[in-house]
Amino acid sequence: MKALLLIDIQNDFVPGGALAVPDGDAIIPLVNALQTQFELVIATQDWHPAGHKSFASAHAGQAVFSTIELHGQSQVLWPDHCAQSTAGADLHPALETHRIETIFRKGMHPEIDSYSGFYDNGHLKSTGLADYLRGRGVTQVYLAGLAADYCVYFTAKDALAEGFETIVLADATRAISEEGFAQARADIIQRGGQVLLSTEALATSRQEA
Repeated sequence: MKALLLIDIQNDFVPGGALAVPDGDAIIPLVNALQTQFELVIATQDWHPAGHKSFASAHAGQAVFSTIELHGQSQVLWPDHCAQSTAGADLHPALETHRIETIFRKGMHPEIDSYSGFYDNGHLKSTGLADYLRGRGVTQVYLAGLAADYCVYFTAKDALAEGFETIVLADATRAISEEGFAQARADIIQRGGQVLLSTEALATSRQEA
């Protein structure tokens, strides 16, 4: 069984949001169309408590987008974003949600960031997504959402490590940095994943079926 994972398609990650991914809202019509091709659609949602340690505002004298070491992990300091129960944390209003079976929230621990939909950045705590997918009989995951070089990339790495066949839908994601996405693409492929256009991915899937 294959599942579509929609990564962090939230107001703060599209133009006008606190941590906007360039052209991030352009993927939504395609994402909506793709949902009809999958039996199972799952979303993730960044859901930070106020004062989260990934926020530059939580570190006096530190600039936004600077990098520090936090609990043994390299941590980019982001603008405040996706704070719990704020409009910025809401899924984008143009995103169709009636096919989404469940939403996995992440980034809730105040001390550690969580790019991946499966684990926090230190792999200290699982979200339960892998067990949920296995319980539903999923063997293939297709990833869309934001941002390609961070949360989509880290989710893809963990999906591969958990044993899922993993396909990133390149036209259904956007990156903060195109250079960063080029590096992420190479790493995903090196780990055994695929980065394909959605038409290619779905055509291959139909042939295999």
